[in-house]
Amino acid sequence: MAEVQLGQLAEQRSQSNDVKQFAQKMVSDHGQMNDKWFKPVAQQMGISEPKEPSKKDKKEMEKLQSLSGQDFDREYISMMVKDHEKDLKEFKDEAQAAQNPNVKQIADKGSQVIEQHLQLIQQIAKAHNVDVGGEMSSTR
Repeated sequence: MAEVQLGQLAEQRSQSNDVKQFAQKMVSDHGQMNDKWFKPVAQQMGISEPKEPSKKDKKEMEKLQSLSGQDFDREYISMMVKDHEKDLKEFKDEAQAAQNPNVKQIADKGSQVIEQHLQLIQQIAKAHNVDVGGEMSSTR
């Protein structure tokens, strides 16, 4: 949910075509992942979806809403690298640990998509000279 909302904000606020294209991809890919993968399995398992983003995600959104231009782009790129590094680790861990085959399959598919996103945003960070420090390799 947060990736979609942050992507929508970046589509409006970014001044860079590559950042806007990445943001559009986030809206599209994460929206599809939510609708096609997460919601159906959550319903099967009797888990309700969150009604709103987490407090952390709200803080990130507020921080981005206060920025514009290159400052916005740098902060959005940095957030997306960090979020995708964290998400990739969590998805890979879940793919290994999950007992439910549906959850395992979704975690595996999700980690593949997130890994592609991470590689893309790392390239964008490099192109914009955004130091995201401590980038995790995809082999961890």
